[in-house]
Amino acid sequence: MRQPVYFVSHGGGPWPWMPTAKTNYAALSAALQGIPAALPQAPRAILMISAHWITRGQVKVSGHPQPGMVYDYHGFPADTYDIHYTAPGSPRLAARVQALLDAKSIPVAEDTRRGYDHGAFVPAFVMYPLAQVPMVQLSIEAGFDPAWHHALGAALQPLRDENILIIGSGLSYHNLRMFGPAGRAPSAQFDAWLQETLVGTAADERQRRLKYWEDAPASRAAHPMEDHLVPLFIAAGAAGGDTATCFHHETEGSGGLTISSFKFG
Repeated sequence: MRQPVYFVSHGGGPWPWMPTAKTNYAALSAALQGIPAALPQAPRAILMISAHWITRGQVKVSGHPQPGMVYDYHGFPADTYDIHYTAPGSPRLAARVQALLDAKSIPVAEDTRRGYDHGAFVPAFVMYPLAQVPMVQLSIEAGFDPAWHHALGAALQPLRDENILIIGSGLSYHNLRMFGPAGRAPSAQFDAWLQETLVGTAADERQRRLKYWEDAPASRAAHPMEDHLVPLFIAAGAAGGDTATCFHHETEGSGGLTISSFKFG
């Protein structure tokens, strides 16, 4: 059975380990917790594309059998730097990813030292708190080219028929200087464009619109740097011709932001 593909807005920092933040992220938490039951079968492994792993000139895939942790956030409670998400890696999946990308002449290398960053371990923990599903991370390339990353995602499509769950982990809105009320209008405007682009158009038009995402209303207010949007380009590529649905949507996130997450297939 073919697995769907997800793009998740992963939230801010290590929120599941912070009681107040966990309450504020109740809608996202419920949406992520619902993913395992919505799958056609338990996945053999997760391929997680996190906005927080950026490489230049190539992508890298994590190949450690038991990855460590990357605490890539600042100013949070001391105990959030002792978090350990113990899901095993999968050198087998890492090798398969390399082979698929090599076959399409997409530059890729294995990284046997990379640990789980919070773009990966946060959504994975909420989905699978027992850490029973192996996980491999794939980086994004620093040029952030939409068409290039879409092609990368398309190269990964066969994994869906091999019982691999592909998740792009970023944010539908990511402007740290315009959070709360200041981000209300731009986040809503950009989200409306995302809904129309992902849910309301056919796959070929979806690809075209994502390629020219900067033409969207409030695009650069929503994403001054598009690192958190790039995992969506990969997810859309891996989706092929599958339709998209919005499985997580809120209009008062972080004090006024419109935030969404999407499922393909």
